[in-house]
Amino acid sequence: MSSGDDGSNGDDRRHITAFLEMMAAEKGAAANTLDAYRRDLDDYLRFLSGQDLSVVSAARADIVRYLHELSADGLKPASRARRLSAVRQLYKFLEAESVVAESPVTGVEQPAKRRTLPKTLSVDEVDRLIETAARAADGLKARDLVRALRHHCLLEMLYATGMRVSELVSLPRAVLKADPRLIAIRGKGGRERLVPLNAGARAALDRYLSLGSAPDDGVAPMIATRYLFPSRGGAGHLTRQRFAQDLKDTAARAGLDPERVSPHVLRHAFASHLLERGADLRAVQSLLGHADISTTEIYTHVLEERLKRLVTEHHPLAKKAP
Repeated sequence: MSSGDDGSNGDDRRHITAFLEMMAAEKGAAANTLDAYRRDLDDYLRFLSGQDLSVVSAARADIVRYLHELSADGLKPASRARRLSAVRQLYKFLEAESVVAESPVTGVEQPAKRRTLPKTLSVDEVDRLIETAARAADGLKARDLVRALRHHCLLEMLYATGMRVSELVSLPRAVLKADPRLIAIRGKGGRERLVPLNAGARAALDRYLSLGSAPDDGVAPMIATRYLFPSRGGAGHLTRQRFAQDLKDTAARAGLDPERVSPHVLRHAFASHLLERGADLRAVQSLLGHADISTTEIYTHVLEERLKRLVTEHHPLAKKAP
C-alpha cells in the first residue's frame, strides 16, 4: 500500500501547511519565501510517495538517497542545498512540535556549492543605463511621460539604495513623510532599515512626483495613493516583472546586452561599487538588509581586489624588480 493510499500523504500535507503557517506567523517569511519552501517540500513529498514513505517514517538514509536522486537528475549543487535546507527546516519544526523524535536530516552533509560571483555592471555601464532612462522622457506627454519618469525614478532609486526589487516596487507612499534624504525599507522578516538617497535619486523622485504641475505635460496632477508606484493590477503597485522588462528595454537602447541587466544585477552593482570605493562590509550588509554577514561575504572578492591594488600602488617595494 502506498503512502498516498494509507492517508499518510494527507498527514504530510498537513505537516507542511502547519510549518508554512509557522514561518509566516513567527518568522515573518515573505510570500515569495513561502512559495519557494512549498515548491521544494512538494518535491520532497513526491520522492517520499515514490518510496512508500511519509515525512514521519523517513530516515537519514532516505534523505541521502533523495539528494542522490536530485544529483542524478542534474540538479545543481546550489539547488540541492536549497532543497535540503527546506527539508531540514521542516524537520526542525516537527521535532519542536514532537511530531518526530529526532530529525532524520541530522548529520546529512550539505551539497558542496561552487561559489559563484554575482553578475554586475561597471560604473560606466550603469551611468549609460541611467542616462538612457533619463533622456527617454524628453518630448513625451500624458501616460508615456508618466511611464518614462517612473522608470527613471525606479532605476535611480534602485542603484542609489541597493533595494530588492520587491521592496522597491512596493514602497508605500508613507516613506515620503520622513526625512527626504532617507528611505525606510521594510525587508525580509519584517526587518526595517534606513538607506540614504543620493542627489540623483532625489531629483528623479521629485520630478516623478511633480507630474501634473507643468501646464503642457498633458498629465493630471499626481494623486496620493497607498503606493509610491501605483498600478491598476491586483497588487496595487507596479510588478517586479514589468519593471524588469522595462529595464531590459532600456539596456537595449543603451547598447548593453539585455541578458546582462536585471534589477538584481543593479543591486549587485550597488554593493560592488561601494566596496570598490572603500565601504565597510558591515555597512554594505546593513544597506542590503542581509540578516547574516555570510550572505554579504560573496562580495569579498571585491575587497580582495581592492587590497591587491592598494599594495601594488602604495607599497614601497611593490614596483621594484625581483
